[in-house]
Amino acid sequence: MTLTPLVYWAQRHEDIYLRVELTDAQNIDVHVHEKVLQFRARGHGAKGQNEYEFSLEFLSPVKPEVSHKSTQRQVNITVRKEQRGWWERLTAQERKPVFLAPDFDRWLDESDAEMEIREKEEKKNRLRASRHKEEGFVSLKTGFLFVYNLVQFLGFSWIFVNMTVRLFIFGQDSLYDTFHTISDVMFFCQILAAVEVLNAAFGVVRTGVIPTLIQVVGRNFILFIIFGSLEEMHNRPVVFFVFYLWSAIEIFRYPFYMLGCFNTEWKTLTWLRYTIWIPLYPLGVIAEGLFINFRHLYKQRKRRFRTKKRKAN
Repeated sequence: MTLTPLVYWAQRHEDIYLRVELTDAQNIDVHVHEKVLQFRARGHGAKGQNEYEFSLEFLSPVKPEVSHKSTQRQVNITVRKEQRGWWERLTAQERKPVFLAPDFDRWLDESDAEMEIREKEEKKNRLRASRHKEEGFVSLKTGFLFVYNLVQFLGFSWIFVNMTVRLFIFGQDSLYDTFHTISDVMFFCQILAAVEVLNAAFGVVRTGVIPTLIQVVGRNFILFIIFGSLEEMHNRPVVFFVFYLWSAIEIFRYPFYMLGCFNTEWKTLTWLRYTIWIPLYPLGVIAEGLFINFRHLYKQRKRRFRTKKRKAN
């Protein structure tokens, strides 16, 4: 005698949902031929652990592709209707099989199903609009970061190339007028570097605010407070070395960030970006330290000179 499991059904305009009450189902065989669905599996049903099977002739044609998913308590089957529409009943025969019952957990009337479709469409439209808005913001952010890094790259490239060419043409003499020939562009680049602190603070880029702030403020302190406040230092060779080391670092750093805006990597540039700083940063720190120490010694000498002058008077 064939054993039949309990089957619950519900529908939408495009799908038929069947829930077969069969625990720990194994050897599940589900297929559709024309518009007849046949099911066979072994599991624990109303008559205990046995083989269970059933067949259903649908009211209208369905697609042959059928999907099913087995859980510990049941087997869920989804069948696609051949044509979108609402069926007045599930089976071709008016009298429904005794093992078949409505699945009230998923049951909807036609009007409710239409409302569900409208809600899904509205949700998709909202997600699509949100995605377009996010993509627009990402595009704007990417463009802003690319332009910023490009401007900084061009600025520091001009500094590096200009200083290199002058060194080859004028030799040692070029060390003494670096501040007068390069400082304007260096001032511009370092003022613009304050944008990096704002980018980190507002989450435009994923980097720490404190390290960025220390680097930008440290350089600007040396450039504007120390270099700018002592005219005697403008002709010192140490200005050349500081400016040259700064620009040598940045002509690799900013192109690396430019490529990063488009999730692109050039391995040679990446290697230079994370390798070139190893010798250049310590040299830059040493040059900055020597400059600060020279400024301190200069002030001490100036104070001694003033003291001697007052005693002489």
